Amino acid sequence: MPTETLQIPTPDGQADAFAAFPDDGERHPGVLLYPDAFGLRPEMEDKARELAGHGYYALVPNLYHRHGAAPVVELPEHISEEVRPEVIGRLMPLLEAHTTEHAERDADTYLRFLTARSEVSAGPVAVVGYCIGTLFALRTAAAHPDQVAAVAGFHPGFVVTDTPDSPHRLVPKLSAEVHLGLADDLPPEAISELNEALDAAGLGHTAKIYPGTVHGFTMSDTDAFSASGLKRHWDCLLSLLDRTLANSRGPRP
Repeated sequence: MPTETLQIPTPDGQADAFAAFPDDGERHPGVLLYPDAFGLRPEMEDKARELAGHGYYALVPNLYHRHGAAPVVELPEHISEEVRPEVIGRLMPLLEAHTTEHAERDADTYLRFLTARSEVSAGPVAVVGYCIGTLFALRTAAAHPDQVAAVAGFHPGFVVTDTPDSPHRLVPKLSAEVHLGLADDLPPEAISELNEALDAAGLGHTAKIYPGTVHGFTMSDTDAFSASGLKRHWDCLLSLLDRTLANSRGPRP
């Protein structure tokens, strides 16, 4: 299937990104993928290819584009628990510099770019986040309720906090169907508060613990990986996308 390394013009310079899509001359629903803290790398490219194999145009941007092209921080081929703290330590300043304002500005840019691609069909898109990427996915869906029909997050981090702009407080602004695949180590009080917000908003949603998993379970390049968790993630994600984006397919004009 075709893949591309792209440059997305943003108000803050060029953002590099990876895209994968079916090679059939048709237009396909768009899916914006926000990586975990380790960013754009082969693991995320593989997830985009998998989505393309199921009939979607998948776009993965470099979260840290203001600091250079991916990988901004050199990553080991496998991120073991031994090296994880050191890698996170190098990434933390980049995450802290990625302000809410930056995230919202990027979301506008990524959605405009995605929906303008000739391979992407008209109609709504989906946004998917992993780990900290779930925060960006929820912010994107809340800021663009008319464009985002589905939002999914897996082993999310920092979605329920005490801050005024905590992602769970954005739920009332969503119009998308929501699926959250939670690691088995998320605090029960956070899950309860998250479910209360989703229930109160009256959205179609699921927020499920994936048994036997720990934070990062979808990422095969880390020690947190769970094969069963990854399979359940694909089952739930593809079901969500099929329900919400089924009508966004067709030939190119």
